[in-house]
Amino acid sequence: MSSAVNSAPPPSGIYVPAVVFFGKDEYLDMDSTKAHVLRLAQGGVTGILVQGSNGEAQHLTRGERRLTISVARESLDANGFAHVLVIAGTGGQSTQATKTFCIDAMQSGASHALVLTPAVWPPQMTKERILKFHRDVADASPIPTMIYNFPTVTAGLNLDSDIIGELGQHPNIVGTKLSCADVGKLHRLTSTLPASKFATFPGSSAVFLQGLVSGSAGIIGALVNIAPKAHVELYRLWKAGELQEAEKLQALLGHADWELQKLGSITGIKAMVAKHFGYGNPDVRGPLTPRDLDAVDPSAIAKLEELIALEKSL
Repeated sequence: MSSAVNSAPPPSGIYVPAVVFFGKDEYLDMDSTKAHVLRLAQGGVTGILVQGSNGEAQHLTRGERRLTISVARESLDANGFAHVLVIAGTGGQSTQATKTFCIDAMQSGASHALVLTPAVWPPQMTKERILKFHRDVADASPIPTMIYNFPTVTAGLNLDSDIIGELGQHPNIVGTKLSCADVGKLHRLTSTLPASKFATFPGSSAVFLQGLVSGSAGIIGALVNIAPKAHVELYRLWKAGELQEAEKLQALLGHADWELQKLGSITGIKAMVAKHFGYGNPDVRGPLTPRDLDAVDPSAIAKLEELIALEKSL
């Protein structure tokens, strides 16, 4: 989609990298996945990221990737949530595969593509190759792309603000998700690239409010899977200028996010959702293993339980 006209970034707000549910046989549980998408939409999210890291994208076949995108879009449309965006994770381990996933995403109903940098050969991923990869994908993608920076899942590759800033000049690259949770990097980007052209999101609820102070576009965070309403409430408090109350809620999000990380994030999300919201189960695809909450000391999830109690009260 190479063009002199800039594509539009996703609007500011609350985005969730949604988990996908499986049965005991590790096949997709689409009923639970639909129920999850609809609970998130009912919770007020701006958009749903399908096949982010929490969506186990690398564990899905190409057909399953297409299916989960289309089911999310169709479920939202059929239940009065046509305004909720669907963003698709389209990272592949080659430029060709990533281009294909971007086309699939558009055909399946996604408005934007979130692109992870390939990392099978990290020593060979020089700055020049990283820039070329993302530009080549953006040139070919029929929908706007965003840069996904998550060193944990890219063998330590951590794109700096110089690289992301250069990529942000491309007319079809319209944002980034910083799962590195580097607020300094985020602030450098927001103070360099105009928000009308480039949306910068932190990828961790632990720095949600800090990101807003630094000019972020909101949040794309795993914890939103558990507590979408609480994140919407913090965003409302921030926009209303109620900083003291926002800081209190941010403290809870920060503690809960840390507990979730220690539970294993994906496995922890599924276990907590299944326990508290009446659908799904903790099953994941191997080599991941489910989290048994009965084996977890209650003190290790006290803040998550507090957050869920708040969520149910909103």
